Amino acid sequence: MTSPTDRVAFFDTTFREALNLTKEARDYLTDRRRQAPEESPPAPESLVANCEAMRVTSRLTQVMAWLMVQKSVHAGEMTRMEAREPKFRLSGQDVCKDDTAAQAADLERGLQSLLARSLSLYERVERLDSLYDK
Repeated sequence: MTSPTDRVAFFDTTFREALNLTKEARDYLTDRRRQAPEESPPAPESLVANCEAMRVTSRLTQVMAWLMVQKSVHAGEMTRMEAREPKFRLSGQDVCKDDTAAQAADLERGLQSLLARSLSLYERVERLDSLYDK
């Protein structure tokens, strides 16, 4: 059985992971934007890479928003019932769970890593969010 302290520790670990991944994605995307044109992939591949970079951003934005709501609940700033409202739930599943382009595309390893880890984090938070349905 988990104690409230265990739940907070788990939450803090997930929050730190999400924050670190968000910072890593920001740094990666900033560096990628600064690449010289001759180092950039051709237009079709670049378009796919840009779309997938936006998918990483969408996943991490959704996860961080959900975690901030949970942080508010833990701090007593909002109730668990308020957190169940649709506007506070994890959303964006249509975009965030789609990984077909990433599977088919020949993407840089750094972007592939961010895509895989952001999807894993998103799916984990999605499972946590589903606990509100019970």
